[in-house]
Amino acid sequence: MLAAPKEALMTRLDDAARTTFLTDHPEWTLDGESIARTFAFTDFNEAMGFVTRVAIAAEVADHHPDIDIRWNTVSIVLSTHSESALTERDTNLAAQFDSFA
Repeated sequence: MLAAPKEALMTRLDDAARTTFLTDHPEWTLDGESIARTFAFTDFNEAMGFVTRVAIAAEVADHHPDIDIRWNTVSIVLSTHSESALTERDTNLAAQFDSFA
């Protein structure tokens, strides 16, 4: 997957784009200018494997989520802090994270 130019990814998502994302990814919830999801795994080892994949994808995208690890659950919050907004950078990473679970 080729990355879109950063300018395109930094555009604040409008209501229609937010609704489309949430319809396509119902496990994610919207909280203001952030999206969040908690992933559940069999055990700590599986959860940490997921976090490693998330960390690599985030580093490649140069866009880093808030991550909370609790034994077999991983909670992730995404927002583009530099824009104080939810952007395509967030939803693109969220979709990638879904594919890792």
